[in-house]
Amino acid sequence: MLRLRITSPPDLTPPVLDVLTADPAVSELAVLRGASIRPDGDLVLACVAREAANDVVDRLRELELPTYGSIHIEPVRTWISQAGLAAQHLAPGSGADSVVWADVTQQAYEDSETNWTFLSLLSLATLLAGIAIVLDSQILVIGAMVIGPEFGAVAALGVALVRRRGSLLVAAARTLAFGFAVAILVTTLAALVGRGLGWVTVGDVTAARPGTGFIYTPDRWSFLVALIAASAGVLALTSARVGALSGVFISVTTIPAAANIALGIAFGLGDEIRGSLLQLVINLSGMAVAGWLTLAVEQAVWARVSRYRARLTARLRGG
Repeated sequence: MLRLRITSPPDLTPPVLDVLTADPAVSELAVLRGASIRPDGDLVLACVAREAANDVVDRLRELELPTYGSIHIEPVRTWISQAGLAAQHLAPGSGADSVVWADVTQQAYEDSETNWTFLSLLSLATLLAGIAIVLDSQILVIGAMVIGPEFGAVAALGVALVRRRGSLLVAAARTLAFGFAVAILVTTLAALVGRGLGWVTVGDVTAARPGTGFIYTPDRWSFLVALIAASAGVLALTSARVGALSGVFISVTTIPAAANIALGIAFGLGDEIRGSLLQLVINLSGMAVAGWLTLAVEQAVWARVSRYRARLTARLRGG
């Protein structure tokens, strides 16, 4: 169940109410006339089954409501309502499976912002991965991969393609490129300092590393793992089952590959740089493709559900 909090100019309130009252998936509706000061107008509160949220929001957008007012969409964690239960039964599909595109798109824009937090987390994760490579520690590699914040921006590439948002595509690509460049630069400088102090030697990087050797030796499995992990991650994001995201972070070696590139630069090791760079490109490409395909399938499926729901709603009105 989702809660809609709508601010509406007085002249738009009647058509807004028409949209909400006509949809059987809306279980609650209240209007506070003149309650909104900025923007000036009315406050409309409604509860709608998650499966029907896209249809309702799309019809409100057709009224140009976001231009003159606003639509806030909030999850309802716990509710007890017979009317709400009936509304869910009238909405085809499962709430756990449904994709609320407004929520997904907004999250994609937020994850694609190049900000201090993103750059810091990516740099710290890459530094930790660099230490993991020197110590050949799988535990530290996993820790570094969990810290990395890059998956949100990678998923945003798929959202941009599916929802046809050119500005989002540019922002996500720029954030990933700049973020990894900064993280590699920071780790390279740290490696040079460690080299100068004698803490890290070329032997630490070139010696046999049974625990972390996979980082710079990409193969067909690297791409396959990226595809599977990213598909699972996108499903987790769109269905709000974020617990599954940790598996994505641990599965795909983007952060360790970036760290190994930095170590290769610091010690002038071309093979390490080339292998790790290829691993990084394969992983990012695989995740981007998988995210796009998963979202495209979800959009196609829920478009069919929306058409079916429209026919069902028309029959209910006629009956």
